Amino acid sequence: MSLKPAIVYLHGFNSSPRSLKANELRTWLPDLNPDIELLVPELGFDPTQAYQRASAVLTSVSGRPLGIIGSSLGGFYAAALSQQFGVPAALINPAVRPYDLLHDYLGPQYNPYTGEAYLLTVDHMAALRRLDPGVIRSPGKLLLLLQSGDETLDYRAALQRYPGSPAWIQAGGDHRFQNFDVVVPAILAFFAMTRRDTSPRG
Repeated sequence: MSLKPAIVYLHGFNSSPRSLKANELRTWLPDLNPDIELLVPELGFDPTQAYQRASAVLTSVSGRPLGIIGSSLGGFYAAALSQQFGVPAALINPAVRPYDLLHDYLGPQYNPYTGEAYLLTVDHMAALRRLDPGVIRSPGKLLLLLQSGDETLDYRAALQRYPGSPAWIQAGGDHRFQNFDVVVPAILAFFAMTRRDTSPRG
């Protein structure tokens, strides 16, 4: 019996499993491949806890066909987890050095999805730095999905960070990644999860 494939989606900073892209995947995946199980863990704001929660989900479905999709900060986690678990990952406008980027956000924060108020600290930045995977040993396992109009991150930083990884670069767009539906079939193909046509042949 074949094992049901699973995709783990990792949300970004101050987001949650109720994010728009997570909900879009819940809507689209059943039509693209109904066999896929989508898992969207609540990561929380603490980087160490976020990584542990994502790792636990991946461990729980080990042995099955797997893929990781990570958006923004989730893309940073996805790249590190891909190297640790040997699982392909699609990085959507990923944050490549969040410990530098998020320095501008130190202090009180509020997650509009969860209603959680918290303090982002230099200790969190240090934790992110420790999670950086360093040299990417398997760049072919990472698919970069970038839009040049990203107002939060310079898409060229991801190209420089992951020079050996395949990349889909769209002109314009924004950090949220416009027309996400267009790239989802390419992600499934990268994960080798494209639905097989089982209709009878004449």
